[in-house]
Amino acid sequence: MKIPFLSLLVLCAACASSKFIVPLKVSPSEITGTLPVASATPKDTPGLLLASDPGGTINFFSMVDNLEGDSGRGYYMELLIGTPPQKMNILVDTGSSNFAVAGSPNPDVKTFYDSKLSTSYQHLNTEVTVRYTQGSWTGLLGKDVVSMPKGVNGTFLINIASILQSDNFFLPNINWQGILGLAYSTLSKPSSSVEPFFDSLVQQRNIPDIFSMQMCGAGQPTPGNGINAGSLVLGGIEPSLYKGDIWYTPITEEWYYQVEVLKFEVGGQNLNLDCTVYNSDKAIVDSGTTLLRLPDKVFNAMVDAIVQTSLIQNFNAEFWAGLQLACWDKTQQPWNYFPDISIYLRDTNTSQSFRLTLKPQLYIQSVLTLQESLNCFRFGISHSASALVIGATVMEGFYVIFDRTEKRVGFAVSSCAEVSGITVSEIAGPFGTSDVSSNCIVRNPLREPIMWIISYSLMSLCGIILLVLVILLLIPNRHRRDDMETVNDESSLVQHRWK
Repeated sequence: MKIPFLSLLVLCAACASSKFIVPLKVSPSEITGTLPVASATPKDTPGLLLASDPGGTINFFSMVDNLEGDSGRGYYMELLIGTPPQKMNILVDTGSSNFAVAGSPNPDVKTFYDSKLSTSYQHLNTEVTVRYTQGSWTGLLGKDVVSMPKGVNGTFLINIASILQSDNFFLPNINWQGILGLAYSTLSKPSSSVEPFFDSLVQQRNIPDIFSMQMCGAGQPTPGNGINAGSLVLGGIEPSLYKGDIWYTPITEEWYYQVEVLKFEVGGQNLNLDCTVYNSDKAIVDSGTTLLRLPDKVFNAMVDAIVQTSLIQNFNAEFWAGLQLACWDKTQQPWNYFPDISIYLRDTNTSQSFRLTLKPQLYIQSVLTLQESLNCFRFGISHSASALVIGATVMEGFYVIFDRTEKRVGFAVSSCAEVSGITVSEIAGPFGTSDVSSNCIVRNPLREPIMWIISYSLMSLCGIILLVLVILLLIPNRHRRDDMETVNDESSLVQHRWK
């Protein structure tokens, strides 16, 4: 995705002291928000902590660096689909559940999966449509065999959707041709009966129901050359990908990877919002979302706190809105001017919490431009109409474990979360939770999967009532009254009304 450089405008010239004078400028940005689109204390033992399983059937170390990409356009892995194999790069997305690939030519993809060329393809003759925060697609559901050059050994029969039409799903200059949804089957389309990719892998290969991710794009320009490393470890945890302890937070509902956010701090100062505001719709961990997305009230409070804490307080509002880039001379870096941001999550010991801290290198993100004399940056946080989404902005600082067996998400400092030799993420805890509610999640009765159930139930009830009414109308209706003749269906108007 190319960022055209237009005329630069001066945003600010100086701060309180000459020590902080910076030639800060801005330029229009074409960065979009999201891609087609969501603990135990240190003494606790993580679910799996092996370089490979005892039987040697899974080699986690071989899965290291099996991802490529960047936060701006997503992280993808290579898969071989069909017989003979067709090689495809597939976006890894923990915020959806369908496995889908381009099934026809598209100007934004380099290649596509042709089911007609695969002798192992099985037609299911089912149309499926999936909508994301950004973009949507429609295709046909089928089954085919899939293997992973840098994953679990073997060939697996997987539900696969061939994308025949799409709207703003495939983007210019991307290097992937499909999406691998790793969330729960509740989100599968057209129904939860469509078994997701990882569920099939667990069933057919008998691997543990756990996977983990490392995304190594911290400090790298975006959109970059798309070759930043990353790792998707299927079936366990690879110790070389993290430092320190793993902290776990419960999965509060199994659809997205929904977690409970307790509070935010900017520069060590609490935003002082009620914790239900953070979870008012849902708070999820989603590798397919570019930024840290915050509900409007949280986003506004966050920006105000950063402005008050930052050494540069007269930023143009369009920078915070993602409409402009902030640029410095090549000899300078902006990160010393911005505060740390911390997210508190509820621990698996629910009376405790732990803290994820993002250094400015994670949320003030380098962006490529055509200006060789300037370093330009975007704001890696955006507002959301509803959900709080912990996307790539946060995940690039941490090794994230999706432990579905124990219903928890784990975080540890990523071994690749370094910029110029400085670690840009931290984890600390445990902390008490006396200053927040014992339950920060407001159950939303209008949540989509529940609405499906309600809708189907109401339709069934209406159908039963209608059937009863029809039966009552068809049953002979005899009324005997004194001094009146008997009226039956043969002589009544009912008969003629139904003819």
